[in-house]
Amino acid sequence: MTVQERIGFGFVPADARQALDLIVRAEAAGVETVWTVMPALARDTLTIFAAAAVQTERIKLGTAIVPAFTRHPLALVTQMLTLEDLAPGRLRLGIGTSHQRTMIPAYGLPFEQPLAQLREYLHVLRPALQEGAVSFSGEFYRVEAKFPVALRTPVLISALPEHAFELAGEMTDGAITWLYPIEYATAVGKPALERGALAAGRPAPPLVAHALVSPRTDREAVRTAARGMLGYYAAATFYQRMFAAAGFPLGEENAVPDALIDALVVSGDERAIADGLRQRLDQGPDELLLSLVPSDDPRADQEALFRIVGSL
Repeated sequence: MTVQERIGFGFVPADARQALDLIVRAEAAGVETVWTVMPALARDTLTIFAAAAVQTERIKLGTAIVPAFTRHPLALVTQMLTLEDLAPGRLRLGIGTSHQRTMIPAYGLPFEQPLAQLREYLHVLRPALQEGAVSFSGEFYRVEAKFPVALRTPVLISALPEHAFELAGEMTDGAITWLYPIEYATAVGKPALERGALAAGRPAPPLVAHALVSPRTDREAVRTAARGMLGYYAAATFYQRMFAAAGFPLGEENAVPDALIDALVVSGDERAIADGLRQRLDQGPDELLLSLVPSDDPRADQEALFRIVGSL
């Protein structure tokens, strides 16, 4: 894969029309992949992809992630049947458990065994996509289904603890990180991914590592903006544990240290960002999923990042 092919742009659609415009502009700039980030109560990104599929020709469309438990795995397959008709071979389906503090109060779903449920979800989803048929009976899902075609859409999962990386290696087409220091992802997550694959007797799938980017040269302003967006995650116990294990323990009242922000964020002028992205690829992930630090001019930042990625 070229450097360009190893870098994608991820975003949370705040508006469907703006999201469609962004995807069209990204393709025109030479970006190889866009990833949509879907909180559990946000706009449905697969619906946005249906619109994007008919207005683009080559850009790959990935989800990072669709909250899996908000829909039955076979319902997700029926959505992919439609999308693969519109954009054959351009889709990558990233799914995950989402967060307990959303899934329980909003959906009233059980969340005692999210990884066990995700494993069963994959036992349904992947055969249905890869083989066009599935027969499965477990604790969470019981299905017997045959589809008209085998789509072979790649399925990836989000991964935070080591056993999630192991599950990705065992059963999926890749692991996606989020706000995960890349050195820690390659030192801990990637070996776990490889262990899972080895135990299953299959090649290790790719590690898609998240990185934040800001095309701004005022480092303190970038840190302030990044600290604001990290507050939600710093309040989550599982992220607190991961940050500490990665060498970046939070401060009093879950204060985010500058060192953590510097590990997560690539910023500066266009040359500095291009160099920073290459350095992160050299650290060992197979691909990078980039998202922007919030700013007062997101469109300008998007255009700057598109230029950088399109020219690598």
